[in-house]
Amino acid sequence: MPKRNNLPRLKLLPSRCYKSVSKNDPIRFYFWPVIGTMYRRRVEFCLAECRGGKRVLEVGFGAGVTFLNLHENYEEIHGLDLNVSIKDVSSVFRAKKIEVNLQSGSVLEMPYADNSFDTVLLISILEHLRPAQQIQAFREIRRVLKPEGQAIYGVPIERTLMVFMFRLLGCNIREHHFSTEKDVHNAANSVLDQVRLIQMESMPPLFGPVYEVGHFIKTDSKW
Repeated sequence: MPKRNNLPRLKLLPSRCYKSVSKNDPIRFYFWPVIGTMYRRRVEFCLAECRGGKRVLEVGFGAGVTFLNLHENYEEIHGLDLNVSIKDVSSVFRAKKIEVNLQSGSVLEMPYADNSFDTVLLISILEHLRPAQQIQAFREIRRVLKPEGQAIYGVPIERTLMVFMFRLLGCNIREHHFSTEKDVHNAANSVLDQVRLIQMESMPPLFGPVYEVGHFIKTDSKW
């Protein structure tokens, strides 16, 4: 498991630069004390698994918190999201001379050709799907990955602490999370080959793991 000191540091723009996606946009949490550390750290665990290449696709890119890091390791950044203003998010990064190729759409039916991407990245997205939709999502992920391409996902681990923490933030997580980390892992493992699973501990590490990162690759063994 990667140690905190070995993780890439999440590079963020000043908070005022980001265009909020909606009133529920979590971008504000990244800049809060304590909670912000946890939000940034889960992204850093995902980024640590991304090996770089020509094209990366982030599904559910939101305000674009990963884009500065991805720009350093990939020639092209592509993004797919159902709930953002493509124009607003693109303008933020264009002003920083970072070109991003963003589209509106769902992981269940992605508007990309087969074998397009070196990496597909999904951070806190798949738990919002119903368990019955997970296989369809990973079949689409597999389709758009290049041979030996990697799928990196991060999902919260079902814990009472997680539900309580979201309650403190004014959010009933049961209204938004429909799949557990086990649902996501089972679907990924049925379509792709597992490289590793990584669990992120709570901070302080008294409450056990609270986030799981899956690293899978596309091979011919399961198709």
